[in-house]
Amino acid sequence: MDELDIRLLRAVQDGLKLTKQPYQDLGVEMGMSEDEVIQRLRALVGEGVIRRFAAAIGHRALGIAANAMIVWKVPSQDVERIGRIVASFEDVTHCYERAVQPEWPYNLYAMVHSRSREECMRIASEIARATGVEEFKVLFSEAEYKKTSARI
Repeated sequence: MDELDIRLLRAVQDGLKLTKQPYQDLGVEMGMSEDEVIQRLRALVGEGVIRRFAAAIGHRALGIAANAMIVWKVPSQDVERIGRIVASFEDVTHCYERAVQPEWPYNLYAMVHSRSREECMRIASEIARATGVEEFKVLFSEAEYKKTSARI
């Protein structure tokens, strides 16, 4: 990695501009060609310096105001099967298993985002019908305190 790679990382860490040719525009700003920008970014991904290169959508700007973590009590032998069903729902953005605790028996977690709490509850009911899992809780987000990626 050289100084130009570090400058490139700093330039892209807060996102690309929403233009017709974002890599070309970035290249102009940095004194590079569009091809060089793309080649360097691919190399950084290939080396593992950049682990993920993805689009992030400002969900609140799109009217998605309700977030819920739905926690499910699933028999341990069924977690993988049930998890695949839960994860197949379009509204589920994250789905993962966690260890149960004596005071907290829930082992499957699914994050959903919607326009309202009522919609989140409807989604939870649909998932319950599809999986046959009846023991669950819907935990709503109350406030968002921080949402940033690592910085260099």
